[in-house]
Amino acid sequence: MDIKSAIVVHMLEVCDQRGICPNDLAVRSGVTPSTVYSMLDSRRKDLSVSTLKKLCDGLDLPLVEFFAADVFRNLEQELR
Repeated sequence: MDIKSAIVVHMLEVCDQRGICPNDLAVRSGVTPSTVYSMLDSRRKDLSVSTLKKLCDGLDLPLVEFFAADVFRNLEQELR
């Protein structure tokens, strides 16, 4: 799994655990719903760190805790 896919998987897990949908995440984070849906789109390969920070802030979840999830262990090497 690559880093972008792992971020999406974990973000969806966190939202599911908290009972919120992507639109709720957008409102809580101060970003547009299109930004959230764009981040979730598997065809998009890039995600800005500042957007991820805003999303985590909206969840009251420090980045260090977000990246402490098991999904980020053993990611494939990305040499592009």
